[in-house]
Order: sequence, then C-alpha cells, then structure tokens
Amino acid sequence: MSLSDTIAAIATAISPQQGSVGIVRLSGDRAEAIARQIFYAGGKQVWESHRILYGYIKNPLTKATIDESLLLLMKAPRSFTREDVVEFHCHGGIIAVQQVLNLCLEQGARLAETGEFSLRAFLNGRIDLTQAESINDLVGAKSAQAAQSAIASLRGKLAHALKYLRNKCLNVLTEIEARIDFEDDLPPLDVEWIMTEIGIVVQESQQILATADRGELLRTGLKVAIVGRPNVGKSSLLNAWSRSDRAIVTDLPGTTRDVVDSQLVVGGIPIQVLDTAGIRETEDVVEKIGVERSRQAAQSADLVLMVIDASVGWIEKDTEIYNIVSDRPLILVINKIDVALASKIHLPQENGRRCKSIPIVKTTASQNIGIEDLEATILKCIQQDAIMAANLDVAINQRQKACLLRVVQSLDNVKMAITDQLPLDFWTIDLRSAISAIGEITGEEVTESVLDQIFSRFCIGK
Repeated sequence: MSLSDTIAAIATAISPQQGSVGIVRLSGDRAEAIARQIFYAGGKQVWESHRILYGYIKNPLTKATIDESLLLLMKAPRSFTREDVVEFHCHGGIIAVQQVLNLCLEQGARLAETGEFSLRAFLNGRIDLTQAESINDLVGAKSAQAAQSAIASLRGKLAHALKYLRNKCLNVLTEIEARIDFEDDLPPLDVEWIMTEIGIVVQESQQILATADRGELLRTGLKVAIVGRPNVGKSSLLNAWSRSDRAIVTDLPGTTRDVVDSQLVVGGIPIQVLDTAGIRETEDVVEKIGVERSRQAAQSADLVLMVIDASVGWIEKDTEIYNIVSDRPLILVINKIDVALASKIHLPQENGRRCKSIPIVKTTASQNIGIEDLEATILKCIQQDAIMAANLDVAINQRQKACLLRVVQSLDNVKMAITDQLPLDFWTIDLRSAISAIGEITGEEVTESVLDQIFSRFCIGK
C-alpha cells in the first residue's frame, strides 16, 4: 500500500435493481485529474472544492455515456482522508456504479483495499485509532444505542479521556527522569504526588474498563435460546415477542424441527432469539437432529428462557430439561396462565431447597400477555451482571480492553516499585509500558500488523 496512489472504490451497498443512489469514491493526488477525464459538466459550472456539479460520466475513448451523475469535489485537507477526494453520485444498482469504478481504474486509480480510506484518514492525522474503530462500529451497529456509543467515540470522547491519562503518565515520567539526570540541581521528588497521579490514572482506567462488557454486548448482541418440552408455547412466545409469524404453531408435538431465529432490540440491546425444537426422546430422524441442535443452542446461548406449560405443571420431563440448562443464565417462563394458575407449579429443587433465585415470568404468548414483563426481566438480568453498569457514553472493544489491562498492571507495578524503594530506573520501565499501551489504543504507538488487523475488518469503501 502506498499513500502516493490514488485509490477508488464503491462506497455504498449495491444490490441488483435496488438502491436509488450509488457512490464511487476517489482519494489521492490524481483524484480530480481522473474525474476531469471521465466527467462532463454542462454549461459554465466551476470545479471548486465542496461544490456539487451536475453532468454525465462518459468513456473518454468511445465517448459513450455511462451514467447521469452528480460530482462532489473535496480538496485537501478539507476531506475525510485529508487528500483530494472526488465522489460520483450515480444511479444505484450494480451496472452503473461498476462501470464508473472501472473507468476510474482505467484512468490510473487503484482499487482500494479494505478500510483504506479510513486508514488514510488515520495516517494523515484526520482521526485517531479509536475514532477509526468507531466508524466500523457505527456501520455495523445493530441498535440505536450501539450507534450512539459509536458516535460518541467518533466525536473523540474516548480519545480525549485516554489522552488525558497518557499526559498524566508522561508528566510523572518527566519528573522521574529529570531526577535521574539532574538529581543535584532539582528539589526532592514528590513521591506522594506521584502516587496520587498514578492512582487517578488507575481509577479512571478501571472506569473505562467497566464499559468493555457493555461494548461487547452492544456490538455482538445477546443470544437468547427458548427451550422446553414440545407444545409448551415456545414458538408462540417467539411470534408474540417478534410480532411476526416466524415460527409455525400447531397443536402437534414436534412441529418445530430446527432452530428458528429472530433479531430483536430490547432496551437498546440487540438480541438474537432462538426458538428451538421441543426437547424430547424421539425416533424421528429429522426431529432428533432438531433436538440435538436445541441442546447445542441452549449451551451456547447467553441466556436461556425455559418455557413451562401452566396447564400441565412441572413434570419429570421439565426436570430433565432443567438439568441440561441449569448451568446457564436462566429465566423460567410459565406460559398459558390463562388456563391454569401459575402458583400451582412446583419449581425445581436443588439441595432440597426451592430455586428462588431463578427469575420467573408469567405469560400467555398466544394473547401477547407478559411480553413486556419478559423484556423487563431480561434487562434486569443484564444489569445485575453489571453489563450496563458503565457511566460512559462510549464502550471499549476487546483490543482496547487488553491494552487498558496492561496499563493498570504496569501502574500497579510502579506503585510496588515505589513501595519497595527500588531505584528510579525501575519506576520508569513500567511507566513507559503504561504510556505505550495507551498509545496503542489511540494509535500514537501502534505496529503495522495491528493496523492491518483492525482495518481488514472494514468494508472496501470505508
């Protein structure tokens, strides 16, 4: 990859016969020159930065018109990449935008690599690494809350907090190294001040670390498996919850033969709901495969909803299913309360005592009763696990978490060195390690391999 190249890519999602507008983006020193070779603006339109031109894209050799288009020119450094950027706003679909892209490549542009526009923005100082990662989070956001978290990070909230912590560490390092080099010319080192400053950085790092689980939840969502015996109302619960007919509902046992999933958002959290086949012994080969997949889904789920039929009560088959899922986070859903009293259901026993710690929700899925209580209970379970306990708008990812854990560990080592009265050189070793770890998060100290790993997850047009 070379920053001297002019790169091109399709910057919008394209589908056959769908999409009203498709954008082809150019970035680099020759972006405007390439655009002038293929774009013909009518009248006396002036090619100025941040001005939209109207015209036609034509093959410069055959003069054949490829598309009617708008052109937006953004001269460096007033662009996303801080390079000259040109965008062709074409008609949507596959054919038009692909032909425009091909023309750009024929005139000397190079097809952009994944995430290369954002990488150039980072390398040219337009954004830091946390902001670059938030762009990808925003594109892939599965809920409004995930999008808001990404926007907060894109606007620099996480970067500002980290730069504040890094500057504190740098100030402490400066004071220590000054005493190493000019001990006789300076007053004694204020060890109490150093311990206080390090304590502040550790405390605020831990506050940011508390957002890691929340960030993972917002990005990947919560996987919820609905399990239970056949005909207890699992599919009815999924349909009521998703407000759709995703699952077939009949009075015949074994109707659901495979795992049916639905994507929901509850309290800003994306949730993948898995309606599983009723768990029972069966000789039906297809149903047996579905039952095995149900067991696997239950074991891989973040949360299990075990549905009980209130009209039948708790029976031995329920105990068998409970034993399968009891090691998972669990909510008991007592369904069909319109035909029976849920209070008559005897809960499972463990060590001779009733499992009072298991949350219970009462529903009549066929009548959409109890769905709000179910969502409230799920959110309560999430909050009890401290997943939503963070007080920041932003939420760090796993790479950032690993770096911050190194920061805390390194600064703990500094405090131990001070307590053990080790020489000042020992203090600086771990202090530099903490500074480096923060720099890896923001991109001030980062290797090419890390950049490749991060930007390889982007789409080509970003």
